[in-house]
Amino acid sequence: MNYEMIKQCVGFQWDDGNSDKNWILHQVTRSECEQIFFNQPLILGCDDKHSITEQRIYALGQTDENRTLFIACTIREKLIRIISARDMSKKEREVYSHEK
Repeated sequence: MNYEMIKQCVGFQWDDGNSDKNWILHQVTRSECEQIFFNQPLILGCDDKHSITEQRIYALGQTDENRTLFIACTIREKLIRIISARDMSKKEREVYSHEK
């Protein structure tokens, strides 16, 4: 994953349906999703399985309150578009903890 793509982003783009879904299913706020991109460590990877019409990225990171999240997103016109967000799985937390 090219970290430069994320560094060149200037903000976030939200689809109200995805934002509502993230809250209803996982109690993750928009603010929490955005926070992980400003905190370290941040692990990024290509989500080839779901990259059908556009490149999807997954991110493992933590909020300002140290909540660890898995985010699926894409980049559109230098904006990070959040597709889904949830708490990290046990396996994802193990991978993430090795980066700290």
